[in-house]
Amino acid sequence: MRPLALLLVAAGLLAAGCGSRPGAVKTDAVKTVTQVQTVSTAHRPSDAPVRKARRAHAVQVTVVDGDTDRRVRGARVTIGKRSARSNGRGVVLIPLLRRSSYLTSATKDGYDDRTVRLSFRKKPQSTIRIYRRSLQWTMYGADPHRTQSQASLKVRPPFRVVWSRGLGSLIEFPAVVKDGVAYIGNSRGTIIALNMRNGKILWKHATPRGKMASSPAVWRDQVVVHGMDGHVWVLRRSDGRLLWHYTLGSPIESSPVVIDGVDVFGAWNGTITALDLRTHRVGWRRHGGCKITSSAALAGSTLFIGDYCGRLLALRLGNGALRWTRSVNGRVYGTPAISAGRVFVPSSTGGSLTAFSTRGSYLWRRSTGSYVYSSPAVANGRVFFGSYNGVFYGLRASDGATLWARSTGGPISGAAAVVDGVAYAGSFAHRILGVDARSGRVVLNFPHGEYVPVSGAGRRLLLHGYSRVFAVVPKR
Repeated sequence: MRPLALLLVAAGLLAAGCGSRPGAVKTDAVKTVTQVQTVSTAHRPSDAPVRKARRAHAVQVTVVDGDTDRRVRGARVTIGKRSARSNGRGVVLIPLLRRSSYLTSATKDGYDDRTVRLSFRKKPQSTIRIYRRSLQWTMYGADPHRTQSQASLKVRPPFRVVWSRGLGSLIEFPAVVKDGVAYIGNSRGTIIALNMRNGKILWKHATPRGKMASSPAVWRDQVVVHGMDGHVWVLRRSDGRLLWHYTLGSPIESSPVVIDGVDVFGAWNGTITALDLRTHRVGWRRHGGCKITSSAALAGSTLFIGDYCGRLLALRLGNGALRWTRSVNGRVYGTPAISAGRVFVPSSTGGSLTAFSTRGSYLWRRSTGSYVYSSPAVANGRVFFGSYNGVFYGLRASDGATLWARSTGGPISGAAAVVDGVAYAGSFAHRILGVDARSGRVVLNFPHGEYVPVSGAGRRLLLHGYSRVFAVVPKR
């Protein structure tokens, strides 16, 4: 019986192998794969990291014109190595692997490049403001020609005041404005940075020995300041920190004109200095021999500046060499203005405004019978200036013919200014008069004023009182 039993057992095993369900084979296969995986896992180090695919998260940046609050189309926004252009709503979507804090830049033709740190940790949306170059007022006189005219600003009376700020002391020279911040000095030598949107003081910097009778200038991320203490102070725009200073040793009443990183100015000791703001060294210096309070104006490669000997000096920009000089029949306190190949020069003791060609030819002279400290403004073929006789004049630039004359009620000492077809003058009657440049019609009689009348940027002007500035916008 044992052989038969063995045969039956063998037959049963053969039947089980041939008649088993397909699932049995599949189960064995799965077990085999599992066993292979188990063996493979057994050979992997226990601390080896398991890589997971990282998913990018899109963040949104909206690009806005900082002066007009309009969204900017076509601006290139860059975050790290990724960039894109803003759509018609000023919006950019950029994928990032981590929602963190990034240096973000925005660029567009006609605007200054801007780089700020934006945080996307808590929410994936943020805004960056950029500013159109043509709407800024970065130096005394609005431009290197010292025309005292800002053609791109479209802001006319009637006005409403949106904020005002007391500055603690006399304001003799106007604020300069860049990227939503106004920088202004008072007679005590303190530079103050004001937010143009709300008048908030962002920072103050008091120069050690005080007194200031000029406007600062903005160059790159710096504010250049001239002091009556004989120093040039260079401050960081963001917080007013002193970066470096240069000692001349003679009072400086001349406001900076910065050309390709070089600050050119005159001083009471009769010197004219070209100071390189990058190297902190003097490029050239000219000794004229007569006191200078005038600021330098530029036309092409020629600088123009007046002195107390009653001369207009035309100097070569590159080395300060004298090209020509002309007399204006009295001391020059104010600053020449240049437009359309003409130079307009005020004379305080001569009581007049004199016009020359930029090549040195005498053109005409308009006498007022009183001191002319006021620096002229030039726009659209007209020149505007004030006199100590209290009269604000509008003349034809080609021949000096009087187009209109308006009384301000008090002596005019500060520069005239022109914005959007309106000529402005401040007077010692503590008022600012705004006159339509074409018709001579008075369109503004503001009950605060003293020296310079206005500066501004974007949609907003700053009216300068004795020791207080007023931010105004057009009434709707």
